[in-house]
Parts: sequence; C-alpha cells; structure tokens
Amino acid sequence: MTQPKETPLRADARRNRERILEAAVEALSRDSGASLSAIGKRAGVGQGTLYRHFPDREALIWAVYEREVDDLVVRADQLLEQETPQRALREWMSHLARFALTKADLGGAINEPISPETKAARPGYARVVHTIETLLAANREAGTIRPDATAQDFTALVAGLWQIRSDADGEQRAQRLLDLIVIALSAQADPGS
Repeated sequence: MTQPKETPLRADARRNRERILEAAVEALSRDSGASLSAIGKRAGVGQGTLYRHFPDREALIWAVYEREVDDLVVRADQLLEQETPQRALREWMSHLARFALTKADLGGAINEPISPETKAARPGYARVVHTIETLLAANREAGTIRPDATAQDFTALVAGLWQIRSDADGEQRAQRLLDLIVIALSAQADPGS
C-alpha cells in the first residue's frame, strides 16, 4: 500500500511554519517548558495556524529536533571535507553538545531505548546514527580511534550531554565531557595496558 503524497505548502504557509519553528527554538532554548500558546505569540501567528502545523507540543518539539538534525548532518559533511577526521569528529561533537544544551526538553525522549516500532516515530534518529557511523568510519580508516568503537558506544558515551544543564558552566562541562570521550575512543586507549 502506497502512502499518499504530502501536498506542498503554499508560500505563506511555509513562512508561517518557519516562523513557528524559529520561535520554538528561541522559546525552548530559554524555557524547556514554554507553552504552545507562548510560542505562537512569539511567532506572531494565531492558535489556528499554530495547531494546523503542529497539532500538539510533541509534534512541534520533534519538528524542531528534525530541523536541528538537518543542521547536524550537513555540518558533519562539511567538517569531513575541511578537517582531519579526528578534528571533524571533535568539532561535530561540539555542535552536538550545543544542540543538547539548548534542547533539554528532548533529553528524556532521546535517551529512551529505541525499538523498531518506535524508530519511525522519532524523526532524524537514523540520520544522526548514520552521521555518527560516517564520522567513526573516517576515524577508523585514519587510525585515530579504536577499531572496535561503534555508533552505539558513541551514543552511550554522549548520553551524559543530555544531563548537563544549560547554565553558566554547562558549556564548559560539556566540552570537558567531550574531551574525555575523545580520549576514551582514541586508538591509544588500551584498558589492558
């Protein structure tokens, strides 16, 4: 059975959707509990327009997540073209940390184990895992990380990012955690020595 094709949005509807997403990023970055009503007001759209695009808070949060995932995926590709694999991985991890610090409301959802049934309901998850695998493969090929390091290892290690509060020293704590992760993944890391 084929899925019906989505009708492309009119230009004004696309603009409204983008304004809502931009307002949501700003509002959720400041207050992870921001209401849909507050986001709609910030975007300058009526409640009907808001709910036409996003029927509930979860739909809006996942749309924000999907948009940020797009940025993460594109950034990884750019970094791999411009930097060494090790530097690309570390810089991409910094982008991931900023994403985690500003998207605290998604932390619980992202940390839950994923089953095949729920994977489809979590937009962007497979794309992030693919991006991680690409970055790790480039580093394995360069000999800069352990050959047995997997995307699952990486996601388990970076899960701590979702626990860091986005306060004054959150960025420093996140960067320290990322430095420790790089050491843990390093080809020189041999716990048997």
